[in-house]
Amino acid sequence: MSTIKILIVDDHTVVRAGLSSMLSRQEDFSVVGEASNGLEAIQKTNELQPDVILMDLRMPEMDGVEAMRRISEQDKGVKFIVLTTFDSDEYIFDAIDAGAMGYLLKDASRNDLFNAVRAVHSGESQIEPGVAAKVLTRLTQLTRQGELLSDREIEVLQLMAKGGANKEISASLTISESTVKTYVA
Repeated sequence: MSTIKILIVDDHTVVRAGLSSMLSRQEDFSVVGEASNGLEAIQKTNELQPDVILMDLRMPEMDGVEAMRRISEQDKGVKFIVLTTFDSDEYIFDAIDAGAMGYLLKDASRNDLFNAVRAVHSGESQIEPGVAAKVLTRLTQLTRQGELLSDREIEVLQLMAKGGANKEISASLTISESTVKTYVA
């Protein structure tokens, strides 16, 4: 079994230490490093080549959104999960625009975090249900304004907003899991 290499980026030492300890106990995870701000995250990403980065949003020197943008310019293979206390629309949409495939609040359960790392690593999106509901609302508004999404894409988003994983969505809509991933993308 190959391990998922994880970089933890948060400006709070105790948060990084706690996440590192918790994640390291999973057989399929390897915490390869930690960074305390966005600039350090860029440097550590170049050095350590993580598969998944857990990224806080508000940090000194460079915030998480800008760090994700810069890392994405250099490395298209790394995947991001935002782990934050902020669920305002501005933070959510900026993070998704910068490349976040996962968005969890810091009060998420251990299992939700573990599942998010595995899902995002395998190419799926994992968004906390409350955050997904905000995404769905915004996309529905945009769709009504200009037919941005198809009816099927909206169905997939609605199921995501209810917390459905790609496998559950594919079963519910009787489409393949890869088709669901295409709609999510």
